[in-house]
Amino acid sequence: MLYKAKKGQASYGEAIGILLLDTSFAPYIPGDVANASSYSFPVRYKVIKGLTVEKIFQKDTSFLRPLIEGGKELVKNGVRAVTGNCGFMALFQREAAQQLEVPVFLSSLLQLSFMTKMIGEGEKIGIITANGKSLDDNLLREVGITDMNKLIIRGMESKECFRKSINEEIGWLDEEKVEKEVVSVAQEMIREEPKVKMLLLECACLPPYGAAVQEAVHLPVFDFITMINYVYSAVVKKRFSGFM
Repeated sequence: MLYKAKKGQASYGEAIGILLLDTSFAPYIPGDVANASSYSFPVRYKVIKGLTVEKIFQKDTSFLRPLIEGGKELVKNGVRAVTGNCGFMALFQREAAQQLEVPVFLSSLLQLSFMTKMIGEGEKIGIITANGKSLDDNLLREVGITDMNKLIIRGMESKECFRKSINEEIGWLDEEKVEKEVVSVAQEMIREEPKVKMLLLECACLPPYGAAVQEAVHLPVFDFITMINYVYSAVVKKRFSGFM
């Protein structure tokens, strides 16, 4: 096979590029989007300077240009698709998809359109988000959701350990305590809304707790990692081997 170098590209083999919020004091454990060991394949990261947790919750769209430039840098370095590490990056989804030359899937919320087609009439999808107050109808419309009646939203902002570790970035995280908080939110949601038939963990910090949530409520659980793995399987196809 003959390989050809790409001008300006110094490394190869990173198919998924991930745009990160500008955070430095939140510990990102295995399973988190910002922890490279969460994947069975190499990923490439790019921080969007100044785009903090506070700014994204405030829906500050002034960071569109830096985000686009960050995405272009990832593409220049060979990625085949670009994602993010916050569901609230849905704010930038449409424009980024227009301007970047590879598939763009910035928000875990993009899975909702797919998920809503998988449930029956009258059934619902539960969303567990980092900030329930900020996840409003306008943001959901950015990912193509118009029927809000199918969604039940619960936020983690009232849970002390999660709030301090992720939203307030105090510099440490107690994995066991946060897991209990996430599971409790899921269980409470199902008790109150028995028509919920599947869950979406919106926040990029929530996938580490997906298995515990599923064990507690016995429902399908989607998250950022399920989405990234799915897109990776589309942009890096594998040949099959076996026997008949």
